[in-house]
Amino acid sequence: MTTQQLIDQIHKKKSFLCIGLDTDMEKIPEHLLLDEDPIFAFNKAIIDATHHLCVAYKPNIAFYEAHGLAGWKALEQTMMYLNIKHPEIFTIADAKRGDIGNTSNMYAKAFFENLNFDSITIAPYMGRDSVEPYLDYKDKHTILLALTSNPGSFDFQVKKGKGRSVYKRVLKRSQQWKNSKNLMYVVGATQAKYLEGVRKIVPNSFLLVPGVGAQGGNLQEVCKYGMTDHVGLLINSSRGIIYASQGENFAEVAAEKALELQKEMSSILEAQKKSS
Repeated sequence: MTTQQLIDQIHKKKSFLCIGLDTDMEKIPEHLLLDEDPIFAFNKAIIDATHHLCVAYKPNIAFYEAHGLAGWKALEQTMMYLNIKHPEIFTIADAKRGDIGNTSNMYAKAFFENLNFDSITIAPYMGRDSVEPYLDYKDKHTILLALTSNPGSFDFQVKKGKGRSVYKRVLKRSQQWKNSKNLMYVVGATQAKYLEGVRKIVPNSFLLVPGVGAQGGNLQEVCKYGMTDHVGLLINSSRGIIYASQGENFAEVAAEKALELQKEMSSILEAQKKSS
């Protein structure tokens, strides 16, 4: 999916919502545990109920790898279902990989070719040669961890060296890499006060923003400081949507929670349209 196609979907659906498929066998409704593939059954129900309200899904790969071959098969089934039934949806492999070039080539092949994800999250700590193998793929996107929403982000990311915070150095240096136009960045919603500074360095890049909802991030504040003329935001919500209910109506309740966010996003987009 190209960036323009993603932008078109945002305006068509009046939403920039990304739903995290962090499918935990200990949290899904009990009746699904009787299914041959409980993880895929859960994902399919969530997708069927919410696909018209969001523009992206983000499976967190750890929740699938934890179940070995069965988990990987569930991930394959989920991606096959999305690619066939909803090719307009932007897909994010929340894998947080980051290794030397040859290894990165194999990770890129696994997620971009074999599973056909549109994008992948990458830890940039090992630098340019660990990231550029992903950037070689046309119309695929690499989402670098820049400033995350967890408490430990303050251990390293905001520390200054030579007058500039680590996350700002990541943003600045990565713009010099090959095919940097295919880069997006993770900036947590709980770090909204930093968004203004982020936009000074990457004014046009898309930002994947987790932390709205269960982690306490504020959508209005994120949009105030992070939104661009072409929106430039994917707001992720996982637990607040997919685990809103553990009853048999879990998918219906998830859709209600997604609709609440979509309506708020629609209002924000309409206000932006009027002010432009």
